[in-house]
This record gives sequence, C-alpha cells and structure tokens, in this order.
Amino acid sequence: MKIVTSLSFQGQCREAFEFYAKVLGGKITASVPYSAAPGDEMPVDERYKDWLMHAWLDVGDQSLMGADMDVQWAPNVDKPKNGFDVTLHTDDVGQARRWFEQLSEGGRQTMPFAETFWSPGFGGCVDKFGIPWMINTVPGPDWQYKPA
Repeated sequence: MKIVTSLSFQGQCREAFEFYAKVLGGKITASVPYSAAPGDEMPVDERYKDWLMHAWLDVGDQSLMGADMDVQWAPNVDKPKNGFDVTLHTDDVGQARRWFEQLSEGGRQTMPFAETFWSPGFGGCVDKFGIPWMINTVPGPDWQYKPA
C-alpha cells in the first residue's frame, strides 16, 4: 500500500509542482489540464482550461498529487490550509536545512529550523502556495540532544 497526499491549489498547481520538483529533486510524471478532458465529460469554464485537474510528482519512492480547484468544486480551498503538514524526513541535517530554507522562501516560518529534543534539525513553514510543511532530521544512533 502507498498513501499519497493530494494538494489543492487555485491556479498555482503547475507552478507549485515545478517548484517542489526543483527543491526535492523529483520528477513530474503527470500534468493534465482540464482542457485535456475528452469531449463534454468535464466541461469547465474557459478561465480554468489551463488549470491542472491532475498532477503527480515522484520523489524517490514517494509521491505527491495535486490539482487546481475552485471554491464551487472544493469549498474552503481558498482558506488557509490546516490540520495537516507535508512532512519530510532525512538523516542529513544539511539537506533538511536546505529543504526548509527553500520551502519557506516567500512563505512564512512557523517554527524556525533548529535542534530540538527529538531531532538534530527540525522546522515548520507554510510555503508561498499556502501548503504547510514540517522538515525533520532523523537522529542517528549516536546523536544526543545538547540543550543551549
């Protein structure tokens, strides 16, 4: 089984997924606009024709899905996201810091990246697309927390 997080946007899905692919070193394997729907199966207003109804990003053996949604299709899509975070785990504190810095650029930090009692490097942010992230460094067997 594979559990995949699906992210909703309002016209920024393509830009967001290109950004995530660059930051995370992933590959976009699907990018389907609403205009690609066959015939009248999914009629949409002309203003949505270039919005993505399906995007897929592979990063190693993990994936993210995404789509552009309007408020009539997904109530509250225009509200701040809450109740979830996309979480990245690595054993490389330098890599975790780079992800954090890049993902928080243009967004806002909710917890600055720093050593915590559970991790040699952890931080939280909301990216420029409104998606919340947690970046966690998994401690090695010899790591010990050193309070400041």
